[in-house]
Amino acid sequence: MKLVSFKLISDDQSTRLGALIDGEQIADLNLDTSDMTEFFEQNLIENAKKSIDTIEKQIRDGADISDSVFSISEIELLAPFPRPLSLRDFGVFKTHMDAASRITGKPISEEWYKLPNYYRGSASPGSIAGHEAIVTWPNYTEKLDFELEWGVYIGKTGKNIPIEEAHDYIAGFTIFNDISARDIQFRHMTLSLGPAKGKDFDNSNIMGPYLVTTDDIGDPYNLKMTAKVNGELWSEGTTADMYYSFAEMISFVSQSETIFPGEFLGSGTVGMGCGWELDRWIQPGDVIELEVENIGILRNTIGEPEVNPAAWKEKV
Repeated sequence: MKLVSFKLISDDQSTRLGALIDGEQIADLNLDTSDMTEFFEQNLIENAKKSIDTIEKQIRDGADISDSVFSISEIELLAPFPRPLSLRDFGVFKTHMDAASRITGKPISEEWYKLPNYYRGSASPGSIAGHEAIVTWPNYTEKLDFELEWGVYIGKTGKNIPIEEAHDYIAGFTIFNDISARDIQFRHMTLSLGPAKGKDFDNSNIMGPYLVTTDDIGDPYNLKMTAKVNGELWSEGTTADMYYSFAEMISFVSQSETIFPGEFLGSGTVGMGCGWELDRWIQPGDVIELEVENIGILRNTIGEPEVNPAAWKEKV
């Protein structure tokens, strides 16, 4: 299934749970919950399948289901989990690490080959955005960047999970555009506490357009990934380049730490999957399309730089 969280453009903007049907319509699942986290906590997958079967039968029978099935143009697609419980972003693509090493002149740490590495990203409501959301251009950056990534949401609670069992904890897969303000990010990272305002701002963590369940993703480690800017192909890669699997990441994170439904784990950038590696920089008004095979296309437009009279003034 391809599950979504969405709002009707024409109504009170309440969040609904839905699924993609016929490749072009969204069916409202009409379940007891409209919250994706509760959906997985209550293990409502079979209920969703039954709801889809019922709707598809109604379509075949010619019933009026205009209150349950909508075209993409009638809705706003949110991030699959509009408020993920947490966000951890890893760096598991060897091709990306090789590119970073060439650019910086620094060799890949030997520890990278031994331990999956991640940082805790912002999972605040303002930072999470979905398909077609306008990307915030912070007032403090001149070098905004996209990142071609994907990731998984956790679907059930666990702790100290063996690698061979970890795949069962995946709720589904989605595309992730980790928007980054590169100039301030690299300054922050010299302070050894992470990217900070390089990645923490409104609409900086873009996810979607769908959550693809594990039974529909195919081989997750043999999927094509591409990034286009204004229709031009900028980046192309494959999930086969992942040095660590999501099962290994989940097992690692769960060591002496309980994980819960709704937590998100990002893959990090695929090799040559961002402007920094390419030395090509996006501009206001650009349309970014990230595609991962068997998931879909996550499309967003870059906004104009924000004007902020109360902008932070650096101490000197």
